[in-house]
Amino acid sequence: MKRKRLINIGEIPMRRKIVFIIIAILFTVFLSYLILKTIDIESEERPKRIIFIPKLIDNTNDFWVDLIAGTELAAKEYDVDLTIVAPNREDDYEGQNNFIDWAIREKPDAIVLVPADYTISLPMVKKIKEQGIKLVLVDSNVAEKVEDVLIATDNFKAGREMGRYITSYIEEDTQILMVSHVKTASTAIERQAGVRAGLGKQEDKIVDVVYCDSDFLKAYNLTKEFIQNNPSINMVIGLNEYSSAGAFKAIKEVDKDRRINAFGFDSSTAQIKFLEGNYCKGLMIQKPFNMGYLGIEKAVKLLDGQELPEYIDSGFQLITQDNMYTKENQKLLFPFER
Repeated sequence: MKRKRLINIGEIPMRRKIVFIIIAILFTVFLSYLILKTIDIESEERPKRIIFIPKLIDNTNDFWVDLIAGTELAAKEYDVDLTIVAPNREDDYEGQNNFIDWAIREKPDAIVLVPADYTISLPMVKKIKEQGIKLVLVDSNVAEKVEDVLIATDNFKAGREMGRYITSYIEEDTQILMVSHVKTASTAIERQAGVRAGLGKQEDKIVDVVYCDSDFLKAYNLTKEFIQNNPSINMVIGLNEYSSAGAFKAIKEVDKDRRINAFGFDSSTAQIKFLEGNYCKGLMIQKPFNMGYLGIEKAVKLLDGQELPEYIDSGFQLITQDNMYTKENQKLLFPFER
């Protein structure tokens, strides 16, 4: 019986050694190619993971309902694995920061964020970028330029246009109460500055500014109490949906003689009814549905390596009784069937 002899590679002729080495190299290259190809395919098939963190989730507030609906539609169209988390109060900075911390640990492909505070949110926003996560800010910004893209209303410009419109209603005895939302939110800061700029020399007509912390009932109570204690107040300006709707409700109850001219920001169903009933003279509306949609869309484009502008103006429109029924403005007031 013949015994098999194991051949040592050192005994193989040089030419055969070279062939053997070439085959081994080719096999290694081919195997590496297959592995990389598999990774690429898996990467292409895996939906992009995006976490959206608004200031709050509130199904009674049309602005946030529309904004979130825009993100959900974009996520569906772009095949995004979208997670939405938020506190239940707009001024809950600590709660939102906890959600941001959680989101960072989840390691998504991108985070779309509506920062709750201009300065308090900044350290956590910086951590997002420090972890190499793409960041899109929507509606509000922070004290430093950190984000990849900001999508928002030009709040100063919108406020200025509102201020200029209001001047046509100002008389010698006009006294203005401004009802704002969250004192340290960038939207509140910029809109108030814009309104003051638009009022120009009439800015001194502003008697006081009160803050409702984006609480409808608080806005209602603050406005009602202020008007009762200051009967000379004959103009009220609300700076977001909560502050405007709450103030309008108070005015309707207190101002039986219809002497108070009211103006507001945003376009909830309640606000539109006050405009139709002539309790409000004008609404500066944003485009929250568009903002939400663009937030997800631009995050996807960033992840695809596309270059984008650092700021995208989502637009605004002044709505009055004279133009509210035009086809274009009806689409803005009702972006989808509520």
